Amino acid sequence: MFGIPGKQAVTMTPRAAAQISRLMLKDGHEGLRIGVKKGGCAGMEYTMDYAAEIDPHDEVVEQDGARVMIAPMAQMFLFGTEIDYETSLLESGFKFNNPNVTEACGCGESIKFADM
Repeated sequence: MFGIPGKQAVTMTPRAAAQISRLMLKDGHEGLRIGVKKGGCAGMEYTMDYAAEIDPHDEVVEQDGARVMIAPMAQMFLFGTEIDYETSLLESGFKFNNPNVTEACGCGESIKFADM
């Protein structure tokens, strides 16, 4: 497990926790699994998928009825991240406020991390 003992790998704003809880109830999933993958103009992209079950290697974060699982390969990239859910006139979606990101593309979909 990566991180500081006793400190959650990620946190969720109340809006994000409420939206994840709604998705869990509506679709009957265990939660959402978040990760990172290679892609996009800055080199990496976040992934977020429904999780039917909890993988024993996932870092599990529970807050206010919401559950996210962090894929093992993403744990060092996501440590300290705050997940938010924003709604505007044109779009709504999850936003990652990640202190580990060193560069992001203009659309915010692609990110770059310092060499680890």
